[in-house]
Amino acid sequence: MSYEVKLEAFEGPLDLLLHLIHRLEIDIYDIPMKEITAQYMEHIRAMQVLELNEASEYLVMAATLLEIKSKTLLPIHEGELEDAEFDEEFIDPREELVARLIEYRKYKDAALKLKDREEERVQYFTRPPTDLSGYMQDEQMQLFDTNVNVFDMVAAFQKMLRRKRLKAPLSTRVTKQGMTMKHQMKQVISILQHHEGRVDFFDLFEADDKPTLVMTFLSILELMKRQIVMVEQQGNFDDLTVVLKEEDVDDEQFESIDE
Repeated sequence: MSYEVKLEAFEGPLDLLLHLIHRLEIDIYDIPMKEITAQYMEHIRAMQVLELNEASEYLVMAATLLEIKSKTLLPIHEGELEDAEFDEEFIDPREELVARLIEYRKYKDAALKLKDREEERVQYFTRPPTDLSGYMQDEQMQLFDTNVNVFDMVAAFQKMLRRKRLKAPLSTRVTKQGMTMKHQMKQVISILQHHEGRVDFFDLFEADDKPTLVMTFLSILELMKRQIVMVEQQGNFDDLTVVLKEEDVDDEQFESIDE
């Protein structure tokens, strides 16, 4: 039986590219294709290992990046270079990608502004005080409530795979093989409790087989979603730290988890 997961935090390949450009402090108008392609492919490999449903659209962008990279690597002879400098029709192979990224960023910024306007507009209406204690669990919808986002988590997962030198084919299906999400979540909590509630992200991955590694990673995401743990990162590119937010965790918090 296969286990598949869909993370809504992934908004598409352009969103991933913008994240990498911001993280690597790259000029969007002068993208180094070798570096950005290498970083993008690292995330793609991790997504394929995790069997993410959206992986296909990311592969299309990967092919586009490789095509642009190959064009930038083609040699230009001295005479052709002089002609290109004065040729108004000379087109940088990165130009279309840059235009798409700028357009995407424009709409993404506009969407954020509209969301802010919506939240601001809601404040204009009043209503009698309401007891909202029954809705406290809605906070779990904020999966990443720190400076760590889904791309950082995937990057940490990929880094962990490199550390373990896991060379399994990317097409291998992720199977449960006697383990359950509930069991693995309890294992993560047990390790955190044994280490006073704070553990390095990589220390949670003790196994060497891919199914267990993937299940552990998904268990951490589920615990974050349920606001049982949080993930911290002190500085850019620093290792992640998993922190237990609740000292007392009972079985009732795992009743909705499938065996």
